[in-house]
Amino acid sequence: MRIVFFGTPDFAVESLDAIQQSRHEVAAVVTVADRQAGRGQKVVYSAVKQYAIEHQLPLLQPERLRDGAFIEALQAVDADCFVVVAFRMLPEVVWNMPPRGTFNLHASLLPRYRGAAPINWAIIKGERETGVTTFLLNHRIDEGSILMQERTAIGPGETAGSLHDRLAMMGRGLVVRTLDAIEAGSVVPRAQEGEPCPAPKIFKEDCRIDFKRRPEEVERFIRGLSPYPAATMTLANPKGEEVGFKILAAKASVEAHEYPCGTLICDKKKVLKFAVAGGFIEILELQMAGKKKNNVEDFLRGNDISDWLLTS
Repeated sequence: MRIVFFGTPDFAVESLDAIQQSRHEVAAVVTVADRQAGRGQKVVYSAVKQYAIEHQLPLLQPERLRDGAFIEALQAVDADCFVVVAFRMLPEVVWNMPPRGTFNLHASLLPRYRGAAPINWAIIKGERETGVTTFLLNHRIDEGSILMQERTAIGPGETAGSLHDRLAMMGRGLVVRTLDAIEAGSVVPRAQEGEPCPAPKIFKEDCRIDFKRRPEEVERFIRGLSPYPAATMTLANPKGEEVGFKILAAKASVEAHEYPCGTLICDKKKVLKFAVAGGFIEILELQMAGKKKNNVEDFLRGNDISDWLLTS
């Protein structure tokens, strides 16, 4: 079949590459418009655009998805099916265009974790299983009929980064199997069943560690945001200056203590931990604002924060 692929980040590249290597044809690629970033305001391409350029695939970058010129360009491609992976919501005039339909790859077992951050929330909430789902687009975000699903266990030490990479690889296979089934007419869409669970976008203010929670909850929160966007905290030095930190890895321990939650305990050599409800959270990897990330031993070798105080 002739395919138009919609996507933006690295996660989508795996699926695009799988289609490109399959017997289906990538007739066009749609991704976001270029943006400027960094101090020099250099133009930054999306990961999907970079792949499209490297493989000389026809590329469309609409500012507005309802733009008449973009709609005409899509119609001219004369595609059989549209595939969407990590892209923004499409209007009906787009997703209803191809004769074989438009489907999305989502990084969860729908209806669980509908929304922009399913990988992060699955870890934060302590799920033991997740997966990938292909489903038909409709007027509601992540609520269309399911085509196929594949499951996988979430490991005890899994981070958002490691799970992201595993699901991207699972997704590439599921996307091609879904295309093959659509072409063969062997897939039967089924309505989503079960209790929906939201996975809203995570903003900067959502990344603050709550040291009043139990150790296993704090540890999951850190893993669920590692390496990006990363769990954060702020400490104040003896001068009262506040410094931000990203916490990238930590270990939970459950034990009785009488420390107030948030108390910093540091031996200046190997141990940096905080009291939480019913135990401690020991920091293993962190990044101080404006500095490179370090394991805790390397960090403490060059930084004495034993008398700093948690502010948030």
